[in-house]
Amino acid sequence: MTILLVEDDDVIRRSVTIALERYGYVVASAGDGLSGLELFREGHHDLLLLDVMLPGLDGIGLCRRIRETSMDPILMMSARGDALDVVSGLEAGADDYVVKPVDTAVLVARIRSLLRRAVYVPAAVPSPADRVRAERYRPGEHAVLVFGDLAIDTAGLDVSLAGRPLALAPTELRLLLEFAAHPGTVLDRQTLLRNVWDYGWDGDSRVVDLCVQRLRKKIGADRIETVRGFGYKLRR
Repeated sequence: MTILLVEDDDVIRRSVTIALERYGYVVASAGDGLSGLELFREGHHDLLLLDVMLPGLDGIGLCRRIRETSMDPILMMSARGDALDVVSGLEAGADDYVVKPVDTAVLVARIRSLLRRAVYVPAAVPSPADRVRAERYRPGEHAVLVFGDLAIDTAGLDVSLAGRPLALAPTELRLLLEFAAHPGTVLDRQTLLRNVWDYGWDGDSRVVDLCVQRLRKKIGADRIETVRGFGYKLRR
């Protein structure tokens, strides 16, 4: 697995690179946003690890540029964990975020979680273990779930709206599959963090809320209902 790390602090960039290489990852790194964008365009990377505060082109802008052409998993790093940084990163298309300084074990756990989620992208080639995990979303060898003009091919992992293909980021796709597997059922945020984000611990519910907002913009705001005090549900 290859990770593109974009971090302007030399010490942090070197330490994170060494730590990730110890876990078997190949790391390409850049010290500013424009250099990171150039590296992204030059080669394939399985995951992108972007700092928020970058010279030239900041992490939010870099994330938006990457999302114009790619649905690769993106993990943002924020030095402060301010709500504005978190919201801006997730709205730009990031899948998750961590707050610096971050424990190496936590960072690797988040990376592994994102890489496991990426198996649900149609272009990905899942392993046998990934296929077993995916079966919970696939009722039968080939099933198309229809909710009005929204159609979800659970085998091909294709989504269409009014007959037109719909491009979803990996996390958005998994979130939609989770809702579609339980139509009309209220799913609380911790359940979604556990099943969609693969968290074995309590995560930040803002990640769920922002991803739901992004998904609503793509499939229609009225399809996912907010049940105040409980969570969300996909209308039948």
